[in-house]
Amino acid sequence: MIALKLSNIHKSFGPTIALDGVDLELREGEVHALIGENGAGKSTLMNVIAGSLQPDQGTMEINSRPYSPSNPLDARTHGIALIHQELSLCPHLSVAENVLMGIESSHLGWLDRDNLITRTSEVLKTFHHADIRPEKRVGDLSVAARQIVEISRALAARARIILMDEPTSSLQREDVQHLFALIRKLSAEGISVIYISHFLEEVRQVSDRFTVLRDGRSVATGEISNTTDDELIAKMVGRAQQHLFPLRTHAGGPRETILEVHNLASPPLLKNATFELRRGEILGIAGLMGSGRTPLLRTIFGLEHQENGSIVVNKKALPSGRSTPAMRLIEGLGYLSEDRKGDGLTLSQSIADNVTVTRFDSCSRFGWLDLSAQRKQAAQLVNALKIKAQGVRQNVGSLSGGNQQKIIVARLLHQDADVLLLDEPTRGIDIGSKAQVYETIAACAAQNKAVLMVSSYLPELFGMCDRLAVMSRGRLSEVRNINEWTPESVLQAAIGASDFHG
Repeated sequence: MIALKLSNIHKSFGPTIALDGVDLELREGEVHALIGENGAGKSTLMNVIAGSLQPDQGTMEINSRPYSPSNPLDARTHGIALIHQELSLCPHLSVAENVLMGIESSHLGWLDRDNLITRTSEVLKTFHHADIRPEKRVGDLSVAARQIVEISRALAARARIILMDEPTSSLQREDVQHLFALIRKLSAEGISVIYISHFLEEVRQVSDRFTVLRDGRSVATGEISNTTDDELIAKMVGRAQQHLFPLRTHAGGPRETILEVHNLASPPLLKNATFELRRGEILGIAGLMGSGRTPLLRTIFGLEHQENGSIVVNKKALPSGRSTPAMRLIEGLGYLSEDRKGDGLTLSQSIADNVTVTRFDSCSRFGWLDLSAQRKQAAQLVNALKIKAQGVRQNVGSLSGGNQQKIIVARLLHQDADVLLLDEPTRGIDIGSKAQVYETIAACAAQNKAVLMVSSYLPELFGMCDRLAVMSRGRLSEVRNINEWTPESVLQAAIGASDFHG
């Protein structure tokens, strides 16, 4: 039986066509993968189904009955729940208040808090996450924990159709496996899932069928088991993808050390890290979420307090007590945050402002910003990274998540930093965009810049890095050449299953 049917869905935002004729059939109890490049229209389509946007043209049906939600609450009453890629939680409220928002129990107008806590605890049992308690304030949770709260909210609503937009983007391996087991359980109970992911291995693991969107159109659909990854990628990008990771050549001879970190600590998460980073190399940092990888980069960049240890850049020791990101910029360090929405971008400002903000002196004279020069510099990088935008005056908040990520990469290129600190540089972006970002990172290394890259995606680390270290429980392993590691040994080190020096 067809649970949801979309026919010829169109949606435009002024001159920008987001959806240009989408057809999709979701069967009862099916997990249906929706795949495509950033800007292909996936998130827009999810918002149309969930009632946040009204289509300009086309029809929708649920169980063969016309479906045209006037708002998200209307969609929820029809049994549809959307799990957003960019989390849509209320950080000032508790976990329980977020999970049961709109479906809370009350008595004589008063919220039944005991029932709220009990019902939320039942839903949270699925994930076994120690950090998430019903009464805890959502704003105090990690990004990964907030993602679980978002998923729990959809489950609590007892939806019959669940739309998952990049649900694993902030989850670690154990939570991903819990989620997949849950999706299979929901499917067995007749609940249908539309699943968006840029990880094709995830799509294969959890999905039955797929639909590919390209430039706002549905261009292919079929059984996932009958289609190869190369065929899927070709359908997504409109051409065959030859190599995901660029081929790199290395100059002979010793390379100059540009960054030295010794016994660096920033409790409670970062306990001890020692390593050297050389010009022209890409050094990877692996580890589970919460292991201290992000605090390591944030401490080096002056965003978190350095309680112990030393940081030396270009043979110059950086002061530990009063270091700020502004001082780190002067020293030639650039930082890409894993949380593009919270730390990485000013969403209300233009592309041009976001790209040039860390180096305004390149487009200013006598303290005044030269808007023409600023826009020209930003436009060159937007074109080079193939960022889909109407122009550099467009607000960054109106771009797709993947294009927002590329804006941060563009800013690092504009800054021309000597040391690039990259925290999950390709999170939430499609395969074609990943290949572009990888080429950009490799080009920076070829220009004698040094790259320190944190990633949860092991193929990315093995495909890009010269050397690798693993963070576990706040301590960094010794750095080894990438060919001395295997995925198994990285995982063993990450979970503390093998001894290593920290």
